Amino acid sequence: MNKTVLILKHEFLQTLKRKSFIIMTLAFPVLGLLGIGVFQIIQGVETPPAEAVSIGYVDEVGIFDGYREQYQVELTPFATAEEATDALLDDEVSEYFVIPPDYVTSGTIYRFTLERELKPPDKTITAIRDFLQSNLLEGQTTEEITNRVKFPLALYNTVLDESGQPTDEEGGPGTLILPYLFSILLLMAIFTSSGFVLQGLGEEKENRIMEILLSSVSARQLITGKVLGLGAAGLMQMVFWLLSARLLIELLPTGISEAIGTIEISPSFVILSLVYFLLGYLLFGVLMAGMGAIGATARESQQLSMVIILPAALPFYAIYFIIENPQHIISQILTLFPFSAPITVIMRMGISEIPAWQLALSMALLVAAIVGSLWLVAKVFRTFLLMYGKTPKLGEIIRLVRQA
Repeated sequence: MNKTVLILKHEFLQTLKRKSFIIMTLAFPVLGLLGIGVFQIIQGVETPPAEAVSIGYVDEVGIFDGYREQYQVELTPFATAEEATDALLDDEVSEYFVIPPDYVTSGTIYRFTLERELKPPDKTITAIRDFLQSNLLEGQTTEEITNRVKFPLALYNTVLDESGQPTDEEGGPGTLILPYLFSILLLMAIFTSSGFVLQGLGEEKENRIMEILLSSVSARQLITGKVLGLGAAGLMQMVFWLLSARLLIELLPTGISEAIGTIEISPSFVILSLVYFLLGYLLFGVLMAGMGAIGATARESQQLSMVIILPAALPFYAIYFIIENPQHIISQILTLFPFSAPITVIMRMGISEIPAWQLALSMALLVAAIVGSLWLVAKVFRTFLLMYGKTPKLGEIIRLVRQA
């Protein structure tokens, strides 16, 4: 049997037996089940009904007399601010506000309370706003117009395709939830699997097992077999997480599961996600192998790996920018840059369409980066894998790689 295949099979089976791999694989569904259980327990606890809040007000305009009963808020009129202050100090009202004579032209309201707040409660703001609106419109128009002024907008969004027909993709926050969660799982799967490459090489180098391996196989066969074997394990982990997510959705409360169930997952999204997982893993797996060869110990190799981990996580730092500007030149650059491409593409697919040329060029650049990394790391393997007790400096790495 081909030596690369033997290494692939060995690494795949050994990874499946690792305690860390098993724990990481089971952590997602277990944490999901715990979260659902806690949510259902909280939902089952009966919360006491909210008590009505009493708010005082002083009307210096003379037109605000009706609509004192707002949702969970009762408004009590006072003739002067002094009376309202006394009521506040006697705990007859929780707060009060003054409507000055120039309110109609200025819109200014003066609020008084005994507690420090970062901002007024939303319930208080809503009650005061509805009270003022209703009284201002009283007698000026019909009840329907008054209600429409208070609730002027019920927005429904429809996305049209190129032929002008409505599509199933309606946009909104729901369409971003799945790509965002999937990008997190993608990043976890990529670096879990590639981290095993780094850890395994570091341990084999420290234990001098590498000397025996390289006496039987070439550096290229060794790195190829390790990366492909661990990639297969990572792909199995990714599929397990996706199946677990599907089952967890079924266990969610009816309202939430129905809302998530309305999110359309197109076949192209699933296919592209798996393609970018494989390409992203191969790139980072090969580079992690190079870091494992350069580092004197497994710990030093892990520290060196931050050089490639940080660019991969770059889209998460720019997530709000990508959401607001999916077609911006910066978003396109992150799509084409091999290190950030896998996560950026998944995020952008949940927001808008990505031009086919960008996807094709992004994949081509990723493949080129993988081939170039494999060629470079094979040289690194031959040069540094049998070096012990010393981590070479950058200048020394460049010089020795050129000579290899």
